[in-house]
Amino acid sequence: MDTIEALHVLSLPRVALIAHDTCKDDLTEWAYYNRGTLARCALHATGTTGQRIFEATGLSIERLLSGPAGGDAQVGAMLAEKRLDYMIFFWDPLTSQPHDVDVKALLRLAVLCNVPTACNRATADFLISSPLFFNPEVLRNRRPTPALTLMSP
Repeated sequence: MDTIEALHVLSLPRVALIAHDTCKDDLTEWAYYNRGTLARCALHATGTTGQRIFEATGLSIERLLSGPAGGDAQVGAMLAEKRLDYMIFFWDPLTSQPHDVDVKALLRLAVLCNVPTACNRATADFLISSPLFFNPEVLRNRRPTPALTLMSP
């Protein structure tokens, strides 16, 4: 990968796509509608959600484990390590989830790490259509600063 290509990859918004079972159709439809914009992003999704979005859109998506099997924890780690710029998480507020603790922890981490998060289609539309979504300065400020390496004399 040459320097120009590496800089391009570093400038892509990094987006997590997650949906509870009752919301997978809605997120898949949203992703299909926004596939042109999402094609310009580095996408990460939990198991079945990622597969369904890939099948509907053909977008390149890094698939993680399913949410209850550790996918939510993987996304949480990515949030904590500043490896995500945005999270689209369509969750079902009316259905109790066996991994509710993980869901709450994930939402808590998104707030703690100041990662813009959309939990429904209306908010996701506002987020993805914001002029700040692809703004290089905004994305650069969301990235961790390179660690300084101390060299001995």
